[in-house]
Amino acid sequence: MKETDQHCSSHPNPPIKGCDLLVLSLEHEGVDTVFAYPGGASLDLHQAMARRGTLRVVLPRHEQGGIFAADGYARATGKVGVCMTTSGPGATNLVTGVANAFADSIPLVVITGQVNMQLIGRNAFQETDIFGVTLPICKYSYLITDVKDIPRVVKEAFYIASTGRPGPVVVDIPKNIQQTLTQLPEDWSAPVNLRSYKPDRKATDEQLQKVLVLIEQSKEPLLYVGGGVISSNGSDELRKFVKLTQVPVTTTLMGVGSFPENDPLSLQMLGMHGTAYANWATKETDLLLAFGCRFDDRVTGNVKAFAPNSKVVHIDIDSSELNKNKRADYPIEGNICDALARMNQMLEKSPLKADFSAWHKKISEWKKKAPLTWNAGSKVAKSKHIRNFHRDRYEEVIMPQEVIHHLNQMVPEDTIIVTGVGQHQMWTAQFYQFKKPRTFLTSAGLGSMGYGYPAALGAKIGCPDKQVVNIDGDGSFQMNIQELATAKMEKIAAKQIILNNQYLGMVAQWEDLFYQGLHANTFIGDFSGKEILYPDFVKIAEGYSIKAERVVFKRDLKDALQRMLDSEEPYVLDIVVPNTAHVLPFIRAIGTVDDMVLDTRE
Repeated sequence: MKETDQHCSSHPNPPIKGCDLLVLSLEHEGVDTVFAYPGGASLDLHQAMARRGTLRVVLPRHEQGGIFAADGYARATGKVGVCMTTSGPGATNLVTGVANAFADSIPLVVITGQVNMQLIGRNAFQETDIFGVTLPICKYSYLITDVKDIPRVVKEAFYIASTGRPGPVVVDIPKNIQQTLTQLPEDWSAPVNLRSYKPDRKATDEQLQKVLVLIEQSKEPLLYVGGGVISSNGSDELRKFVKLTQVPVTTTLMGVGSFPENDPLSLQMLGMHGTAYANWATKETDLLLAFGCRFDDRVTGNVKAFAPNSKVVHIDIDSSELNKNKRADYPIEGNICDALARMNQMLEKSPLKADFSAWHKKISEWKKKAPLTWNAGSKVAKSKHIRNFHRDRYEEVIMPQEVIHHLNQMVPEDTIIVTGVGQHQMWTAQFYQFKKPRTFLTSAGLGSMGYGYPAALGAKIGCPDKQVVNIDGDGSFQMNIQELATAKMEKIAAKQIILNNQYLGMVAQWEDLFYQGLHANTFIGDFSGKEILYPDFVKIAEGYSIKAERVVFKRDLKDALQRMLDSEEPYVLDIVVPNTAHVLPFIRAIGTVDDMVLDTRE
């Protein structure tokens, strides 16, 4: 029995510090893990967690690593992720992670220590108005000014973060509030009552019947599915809906995994780096069923030319997204999982009579015409580091796409794949066949480099029995490379693949396509030319006491991947790839399907 429990058993309602009350409040919300970096204004919170000993406290090596880990934990498990840090720079180091979770609708509770209340507004040491800073980039923000409010605020924070359209909630707690004595609440089970917040919106039967009528009347319908299907746990209902309707499916980056990509009705991802056939289908469709998505610019390009021949049905839990970017003919506010489940019930009672076989045949022909593929071509010769390794044996060059292709064939379906941001992110979405929800974790809306590795650590903590692999570029990986220490010290066996091309690849690709190949500050290797590869990731990993190896030749790739996967410890696999490879297909920003680039090989 813990000391606090013993104390409680002899005193029905003993006084308790605010910091201890916070820990108890987290326990009552079912929290098992907190990603937390200590400092002066959060010291009491850490002391309370240590005294209680009920929560796993994971110490990141940077606050951004901590919040990205909490984000990965939330995406992989479907639970609310929790992170904690001190005031001032500790809190501001979380800001990118807060914005990232807000953009991708990820449920987080972000707890920050704050200076004493009497010092707020006086430019005290490590004072920052994190409440004000985060207001535009979180779902809700609290500054606790009364210790008695802690249980209520924590309960509300978890409720707000996890209901409706999920998102991050910030809770700022001054140091003196953490130290103030108060009483335990008489009733921990009191319901949340927020009069202005009504998250459980549902479509009407009439609205859903209309959707089915429109499908019946269409000849070339298309499902355009976003992350809302995954966050609402609606993937099973989506699969059932597709089986009952035979409507083909394309997904956003956030929607990847909501529908199995090995299904003949899957068109995979659409948009800027989506498949050619998904984009052609979007241009041709006469009925676009937009479920749990937001018509962002990387999907639509020129929004006026997006799905130009189509009626648009848009179902989303967030009414603010309806008619925001693309005008819908039938905007419907409601939980997408609920909507799918009820439409499935309607379809089972009254099956569709529509025949979409001609539409399926057209899509099948498009898939044959423009499959996802890769080609080294003569351009690889222009990659200096490849030339130095391979000389003229270009058949031994490892293309980044084939790394992902092989990985896909070597791991179970429930493997969690995480990425940073860049070319590797898009190649993963293209060449890894995702079949289950919550198996692809990436920074989609904000595009935060450095997301991948700490998010993979959080995912592995949340799902310890699953294989977790992060795929990164050498640029993105270096942004939070210090979390190798977290992996080692916390014994987190997440695996790291580096597609090492010595460049900020996605920016360099744009330079190749639109800036006459002038690379302006996108080379991140050794300017002196003394080092073929810079830095030496194997040595860095070994400095953290983590196993690592470098792969240069294609003949060695599969065996190296297998050694990484078989390891029961953290592992870094540095794979040398050319910097000349481009992510294709490609539609430039604000472009149209007619502008799509399919091939740039020489």
